[in-house]
Amino acid sequence: MDAAEPRQQQEEQEPKASMEKTVKAGFSVDDDSSSDAGEPVQNHRGWKAMPYVIGNETFEKLGTIGTVSNLLVYLTTVYHMQGVSAAILLNVFNGTSNLATVAGAFISDTYLGRYTTLAAATICSFTGMVILALTAALHSLHPPSCNPKAAGVQCQGASGGQLAALLTAFFFLIIGAGGIRPCNLAFGADQFNPRTADGRRGIASFFNWYYFTFTVAMMVSATVIIYLQSNVNWALGLAVPAALMGLSCAVFFMGTRLYVCVRPEGSPFTSFAQVLVAAVRKRHLRRQGGTGANTLFDPPHRSKVVSKLAYTDQFTCLDKAAMLTPEEDALCADGKTPTDPWRLCSMQQVEEVKCLARIIPVWSSGIVYFVVVTQLGTYVVLQAAQTDRRITASSSFQIPQGSFVVFVMLALTLWIPVYDRLLVPVLRRITKREGGITLLQRIGIGMVLSVVTMLVAAAVERRRRRIGPGSPMMSCFWLVPQQVLAGLSEAFAAIGQTEFYYRQFPENMRSVAGALYFLGWALASYASGLMVTILHRTTGWLAQDLDEGRVDLFYLVTGAIAAVNLVYFMACARWYRFKKSDDDHTGSGAGDTDLDESPKKAANAAPV
Repeated sequence: MDAAEPRQQQEEQEPKASMEKTVKAGFSVDDDSSSDAGEPVQNHRGWKAMPYVIGNETFEKLGTIGTVSNLLVYLTTVYHMQGVSAAILLNVFNGTSNLATVAGAFISDTYLGRYTTLAAATICSFTGMVILALTAALHSLHPPSCNPKAAGVQCQGASGGQLAALLTAFFFLIIGAGGIRPCNLAFGADQFNPRTADGRRGIASFFNWYYFTFTVAMMVSATVIIYLQSNVNWALGLAVPAALMGLSCAVFFMGTRLYVCVRPEGSPFTSFAQVLVAAVRKRHLRRQGGTGANTLFDPPHRSKVVSKLAYTDQFTCLDKAAMLTPEEDALCADGKTPTDPWRLCSMQQVEEVKCLARIIPVWSSGIVYFVVVTQLGTYVVLQAAQTDRRITASSSFQIPQGSFVVFVMLALTLWIPVYDRLLVPVLRRITKREGGITLLQRIGIGMVLSVVTMLVAAAVERRRRRIGPGSPMMSCFWLVPQQVLAGLSEAFAAIGQTEFYYRQFPENMRSVAGALYFLGWALASYASGLMVTILHRTTGWLAQDLDEGRVDLFYLVTGAIAAVNLVYFMACARWYRFKKSDDDHTGSGAGDTDLDESPKKAANAAPV
């Protein structure tokens, strides 16, 4: 009995220590002892925190999407702007909103953290929505109403003060978008423990259900809120989104006690710059001795936020930044910190730069994919305008030509639960991967569907053109298949890209990963406009009257671009090496390898 007691006490203490280690892993703190002693320990609450995270995003999208999508009508009818001037203003507003996500992500990952950034951005969005609603409710903040179609009537434009109120609202909305868009997804994923199997599956499901609620919010905004704005009055149509934005703020702060807040660890861009500068300064050095990472400066890893990355033999030119030359590189007294960080970097810093370098080619293929999606979304409205939009032959009600985007959202909304709850478990049993298929395979399926979508769109447009002038117009429901395919394509490629960026970026740059997605959309919008301008001037395919143009050929060219991009993406995917931490090799932790990369590829990947 006496001899067994110490063994029993030891066995009881080991699970306790393991549990304490797991709990501490759930709360990101600095590595010093004061942080461990002074900060409360928190657990990953997972799905318990999701009603607040997803609720915040849902109400935010309900408030902003319906308003932003209808701003062109508001500016031309209430502020009496010329269509070109209003379009230019909105292009600047939308482009700046997407570009602001990069600044918001940098501030979040470097200084404030995701929780503080989201809190401030949500308040800014609410402020902007309130000011915008006031521009419609208060007569002093918008020009006098008039009928521009009436003979001899010259509508009065907005005064300087009225434009200042409008631009102030836009300013706060841009600040809000810059903080919410890159941080919301990453903040939600932070609530799951990536070191456990349940946590990793929770992250994958979170991305799917996030987009499910996102598309539902988009459909409600595109119907109910736009109806209020267009058919009731603008004051009510903008007050309701402002109230929803206020509700979004309340829901977000209600969940504060449940959130796991990851602290920022300083500017990752400074570390990236140090690696590049050090590699250039040591470009003439050659590796001495073995070929492994043991010849490089690799001090003990101290961060609890960022995983220790395993050595990879890609971009070996960057390894020179970590080459320790005793005659030139001096270390501090602790032997772990270089005296000149712009000449000597750790292997952890080098591997973080390699992560970014590997992602860029995949990201560039995503930009081209977004160009394809954007082109279809633009011209399906013009196609619908020249079809029979009645539900039945005897019905007098016509589906609005701008409402055909709902079919994309509907396909996305219906497919996500089927994929997450039915298809993924089946694929998981077959492939033995937690995600069913790898993230790159998921993106690739979406890109294949984008090619099929453009071919179907071209065939439908060619059928519409073959109908003679005296014949009945083609039914608008011929456009539904291409919209459904576009929705399924986004369900694979768009969601897959978002999760891919989140998992493959270093943990201290996950807000930047979210911003990268929106930056891709921004660049795709500019590229789409350039593509349309060039084709319109050189071919004449994109006439105002589709019967005088050749939109079917435009769709075929876009489909060909999508096909070439698919080949490029497959080459990038074959070359890509997924991020691994040292825990993945030792078995003490769980990385994303099971979700991302096949065991065969992980074992047999050749140097590039």
